[in-house]
Amino acid sequence: MRLSSWCAVLLPAVVAVSGGCTADRPQPPSQTAPALGAPSPGAPSLSTPPQTVPAATSARSGCGSPVDTGPLPEWARAGFTGDSSMPHVLADRGTIVAAMFGHPLAVTRPDGSSNKILWVAKDPTPPGDLQIDATLAGTNTPVRRTVPGGPGPSIIDLPHPGCWHLTLTWPAHTDTLDLTYQP
Repeated sequence: MRLSSWCAVLLPAVVAVSGGCTADRPQPPSQTAPALGAPSPGAPSLSTPPQTVPAATSARSGCGSPVDTGPLPEWARAGFTGDSSMPHVLADRGTIVAAMFGHPLAVTRPDGSSNKILWVAKDPTPPGDLQIDATLAGTNTPVRRTVPGGPGPSIIDLPHPGCWHLTLTWPAHTDTLDLTYQP
């Protein structure tokens, strides 16, 4: 059987198992696109409404950065006592970590909990907001969220389930990571 025949057989199975995430990230559009959906009703003010934002410039491929459930990196443990093990995702460049108190992340949370993420930057940064440009895999439409004051506690609600590619920008820094939101 030729390679292209194998791809035709295996690709639908891989897409079905991965929850619809694609193997390659679509190329970002060259123009500004409107944002998807709106934040969950009653979301705290730390999660800003979607805005039109420039397309992300990240060239990631794949779907979902690994969620580590062990101890946070040593530089991210300030304020924690005892065991700092918790679900977290280290960004690609290792400059910021997303410590997830609301794991797994979900579009709807019937139990009333929230998608609380503590963003911890490795290096001290000048004052300024953390901008999150999130793009759902398979789309070209980014959604923007802002964490006022820079990396810190936040509620990050996104409008659709699936794999989200995040470009994180805060004073003098940019990094990327993927987060998966369940239905």
